[in-house]
Amino acid sequence: MSWETVTVVRIYLTEADKMLPGLLERLHDDEKVRGVSVFRAISGFGSSGTVHSSSLLDLSLDLPVAVEFFDRPEKVNAILEHLADRVEAGHMIRWEAEANL
Repeated sequence: MSWETVTVVRIYLTEADKMLPGLLERLHDDEKVRGVSVFRAISGFGSSGTVHSSSLLDLSLDLPVAVEFFDRPEKVNAILEHLADRVEAGHMIRWEAEANL
């Protein structure tokens, strides 16, 4: 098994964010990144301080979601340059990892 250094990015949005469908389409169709996952949270808040949460009585349609993707560092850096002005400050993180490719 060989290991390769990759950059992992996580972008924090909400289900109602109009950016989500376009972001997924771009990462899949245009950028062809190696892997993308979208995680739906049961509760969370961001810089606004507004808590988004779900309960059995109130199923919110605006829950927090995290879009996570990874690829070669050079490719991810190019993608992040394009996303920098589209994603709110403080809603995107990245780190280096090793993937068995």
